[in-house]
Amino acid sequence: MLKVIRIEAKLFLREGATAYFSLLFPTILLLALGAIPALRSPDPTFGGLRFIDGYVGTLVVITLGYLGLQRVPATVATYREKGVLRRLSTTPLHPAKVLTAQLVVNLAAAVASVVLVVAVGKLVFDIDLPHHPVGFVLATLLGATSLFALGLVIAALAPTARAATGIAGVLFILIMFFGGAYLPRFLLPEVVNTVGQYLPPGVAALQNAWVGTAPEPLHLVIMALITAFAGTVAAKTFRWE
Repeated sequence: MLKVIRIEAKLFLREGATAYFSLLFPTILLLALGAIPALRSPDPTFGGLRFIDGYVGTLVVITLGYLGLQRVPATVATYREKGVLRRLSTTPLHPAKVLTAQLVVNLAAAVASVVLVVAVGKLVFDIDLPHHPVGFVLATLLGATSLFALGLVIAALAPTARAATGIAGVLFILIMFFGGAYLPRFLLPEVVNTVGQYLPPGVAALQNAWVGTAPEPLHLVIMALITAFAGTVAAKTFRWE
């Protein structure tokens, strides 16, 4: 199993654009936004915090959304379309191990990207570390697994790799909108903010953990239920060919 994970990790790193966007882009975006003086000044609009303090949670959303809804479904659907999974099913290496390796590699990439954002934010802009680290880690992991599970459902149901990419792209845009990637969440209508709190990857839980309060249990339970439900649907509907 470790050998399969190593191979998938090498393939991941060879995809230059994917490795850049998932591992480095959130940090580069933080550096770019932090270079704007107005975004580094405390603002009453953000409760006395700076814009970049509140935007870190959104950078986590971008990382998890890209990996869960862009790379996972596209890669798995491509493997199936090109017959990789069918050929593996005739060997001692069951294709389920390949899918497991995919999830492990993408989860590791998500963790590495988030750690890099947190470290650079602290070292360069003195952004506070998550005040509730246990809650932050739990919210990040549940947010990642919920999006990965949805990505697997798309990969399972989409007839082609192109269709999987298209469907996942629409969901990715919606997740980014509700997560405040396109507009700061304080500019969004109240109803949009409320809906966004309960959508994967749970931006409200991430931000609560960051500013010092434990994530609301309901937010975490919803992420866990989405993971379980979507994971079950993916397992029951997945086609090796």
